[in-house]
Amino acid sequence: MSRFVDRVTIHVAAGDGGNGCASVHREKFKPLGGPDGGNGGKGGDVRLVVDPNVHTLLDFHYRPNARAANGKPGRGAMRNGAQGEDLVLPVPDGTVVLTEDGEVLADLVGAGTTFVAAAGGRGGLGNAALASKARKAPGFALLGEPGERCDLVLELKSVADVGLVGFPSAGKSSLISVLSAARPKIADYPFTTLVPNLGVVTAGDTVFTVADVPGLIPGASEGRGLGLDFLRHIERCAVLVHVVDCATLEPGRDPVSDVEALENELAQYTPALQAEHGGADLAERPRLVVLNKVDVPEARELAELVRPDFEDRGWPVFEVSTASREGLRELSFAMAAEVERYREQLPPPEPARVVVRPTAVDDGGFTVEPDPEDEDAYVVRGEKPERWVRQTDFNNSEAVGYLADRLAKLGVEEELAKQGAQPGSQVTIGGVTFDWEPSTPAGVAGVLGRRGTDLRLEHDDRVTASERKAAKKARRSSLDEYGQYVEKPQEDE
Repeated sequence: MSRFVDRVTIHVAAGDGGNGCASVHREKFKPLGGPDGGNGGKGGDVRLVVDPNVHTLLDFHYRPNARAANGKPGRGAMRNGAQGEDLVLPVPDGTVVLTEDGEVLADLVGAGTTFVAAAGGRGGLGNAALASKARKAPGFALLGEPGERCDLVLELKSVADVGLVGFPSAGKSSLISVLSAARPKIADYPFTTLVPNLGVVTAGDTVFTVADVPGLIPGASEGRGLGLDFLRHIERCAVLVHVVDCATLEPGRDPVSDVEALENELAQYTPALQAEHGGADLAERPRLVVLNKVDVPEARELAELVRPDFEDRGWPVFEVSTASREGLRELSFAMAAEVERYREQLPPPEPARVVVRPTAVDDGGFTVEPDPEDEDAYVVRGEKPERWVRQTDFNNSEAVGYLADRLAKLGVEEELAKQGAQPGSQVTIGGVTFDWEPSTPAGVAGVLGRRGTDLRLEHDDRVTASERKAAKKARRSSLDEYGQYVEKPQEDE
């Protein structure tokens, strides 16, 4: 059995970027042909795309986790890694993307409209791209950046021109069933409709959609009944139609008080879609009043009695009966006229397009602040230094030295000195803590050792090739003709 779902929380993770490759070109007679490590591939994005064939968020209810493919690492011979494949998630027309705090990120209306929910991480540079005059054969490469990860709330707000609102069992489902080809559930007990129903109505040359919103009761704007779950479905409606049950036998209820109660709830409900997102205050929408079930004699008398009260407000009033089809034609043409008036006020339609607003990745701004948990420690914050830390392989001392050069050139070391940092002070950048040692001045190349090492960062006690050669020569000079060691006499001082 199909299930209607109009609000879900999803967990999206974009693909990580591939690592760069540290490689040296080798062939016959060219043992050291220069660096030729390729770059890593970009991680895949997670995209939400409006699909006209999708009408519910049910798939996300059962599969809330979505992850795109990672980028492939670079390889030797200048071969770059392949990009990770984007993950495309189809969503219904009218889906609103929000943060967990309720901030609206995107309003997806129109087939093909796309929103990048999580951007893939960039691939790391290979050592071929890191070569320079000062570092002609880098023994390291940059790591790929992790993809974005976030939790998003998806809400489906029905894209309908006319919204039918009213108390439970007011006859909204019956009305939409006779106006359109929709076949909602109809019964003689309250809250029969548990999900919004959409119907397409044709009146002359005008075709429009009508949404049957589940019954509202006093307190709906505060969450009573099914209020908050379905009030969102009328946010996009151009016209609101009050469907009033004139044949109700419940004590204390009458058409005027029913409409007053619902108007109070609509006034207290604050749409999440404000003007910049295509929404407006519900109080500004035109109203129509439908006095339903006038095929009952008592209901017709009550409708004639309360009709002047609604006309005094300037609201068109229609007496209808879904059983005898009385008044339905006039009602449908009145709805069509209001919808046409609303459409004339809209700007001319434009094809859906993707608007990309990339953030500045080369912003050199950073801050240095004392660590609140340690008076002798400091925290560096900024897009560049944090990104550089994520790209660094801390198992390679040459890569760490390259990071130190970049930070010094950016001015981080100078600012740390101004803040009073001393050699050995702990400095945290992007969640990684260092023991700070002042490096070379910015722009001055450091003294490089073997590939993969940096003499400024560590003192390697491993015996070098030249030292082993000298020791072997010394041992040979100490052997006699029989291969025995001979102790050389010490010279007098």
